[in-house]
Amino acid sequence: MKTFIHHVTIVSPQQRLEAQSILIEDGMIAMIGSDTVAADEVIDGSGLLAVPGLFDIHCHGADGADVCDNSLESVRHIARKKLAEGVTTWLPTTLTQPRETLREIVGKVAQYRTQEDLTRCPGLHIEGPFINKEKAGAQNPEFVRLPDWEELRGLHDIAPARIVSLAPEMPGAGELIAMATKGGIVCSAAHTSATYAQLSEGIAAGLKHLTHFGNAMTPLHHREIGVVGGGLYDPRVNIELICDTIHLCPDMLRLIFSVVPIERLMMITDSVAASWIGNGIMQLGGLDVVIENHVARLKVGGALAGSTLLANEGLRNVVEVTGLPIEKVIQATSWNQAQSLGLAGFGKIEAGYHADITLLRQDFSVARTIVAGESRFIA
Repeated sequence: MKTFIHHVTIVSPQQRLEAQSILIEDGMIAMIGSDTVAADEVIDGSGLLAVPGLFDIHCHGADGADVCDNSLESVRHIARKKLAEGVTTWLPTTLTQPRETLREIVGKVAQYRTQEDLTRCPGLHIEGPFINKEKAGAQNPEFVRLPDWEELRGLHDIAPARIVSLAPEMPGAGELIAMATKGGIVCSAAHTSATYAQLSEGIAAGLKHLTHFGNAMTPLHHREIGVVGGGLYDPRVNIELICDTIHLCPDMLRLIFSVVPIERLMMITDSVAASWIGNGIMQLGGLDVVIENHVARLKVGGALAGSTLLANEGLRNVVEVTGLPIEKVIQATSWNQAQSLGLAGFGKIEAGYHADITLLRQDFSVARTIVAGESRFIA
C-alpha cells in the first residue's frame, strides 16, 4: 500500500519545508521531496501542515470516558477522540485507586494493546498511588499509599508501565525509583512536597520527569527553590506542560519556553472525561468535579481536576502565546517524548521514520490523522 501526500508544508523539529511531497509505503515514510509518484492513495495537502503525529503521554480521559472506568470500551473511546486531536501515540493514565481496582484497569489497557487499531499505545502512565497526601490535588487521598516496587512490578507485568508519577520524598521512593529505572520505567515527580534537595536525591536514583509542571508541587521561593525551581534549573529532568493557559498562565508559558531548552519540554493534555464536553458535573477517581467554561475543578475545595485541553489546541496556544516558530515548538509534541521513552523512529517526518503524521489546517484544527500509514481520522 502506497500513499502519496503532495503540496503540503512539512514541519519537523527545527525544519520547515514548503510545497513538499511525502511517500508512505508499508507504514513507513519512504520519501520526502517534490517529485510526483504513483500511489494507491493520493492526498492533496494544499494549505495544510504535516507535523509528526502528536504524543500524549499523560491523558486520563475524553468525552465522558475515563481510563479508570475499568472498561475496554472507555479506553477505545478515548483513543478515538485522541485521533481527532491529532494524537497518534498515547499513554493511558491512571488515578490513585485501590490496589485490586488498579490491576483491573491496567488489564483493560493490556486488552486494548492487543488491538491497537486506533492510536498506538506503548504502555501506561501510572499517576499515583505513591504520592503525598498533602499535595493530592484531585487525586483521591483515601487510596494514597507508600511507594511499593512489588505493586508497581505487578502492574508492569500486566501491561508496560512506561511512566510512574510519584512523590520522591516519601519513604521507599528512592528504592522504587532505582528499581523502576533499572526496569525501563521512567519515574516522574508528582503531587509532591519535596525540597530541591529531596528532588535531587530522586534524580540521582534515576528520576527523569516532572509531572504537570507547576501544579501540585513545591513552588519556587527565594530561600528554597522547590520542585518548580528544580524544573527550571536542573538539566537532568524533562518537564510536562499542560498548555491550556490555565494550569500554566500565558506569562509562565513564555517564561518556561524562554529559559528552559526545548529539548527538556514535553507538552501533554492531562485531559479528563470533561474534555470534548460542555459544562456539567462528572466523577474523577470517585470525587465530584464541576466543569465550567472549559475548566474542571473539584466540587469540594475547588482544586483543578485535570484539564479539558485538546492536544492540537495546546500546540496552537504555545505558538500564539510565545511567538516561537512552529518548527521549534513541534519538538515538544512528540520527538522529546519519543526520545525519553526510548521509542526509535518517531517524532520526525523523514524517510525511514514511522508514518505517523498529523495534517493540520492553518488554524491548528485537525484535518487528518495517519497512524502506521493508515488514515484513522479524517475531518
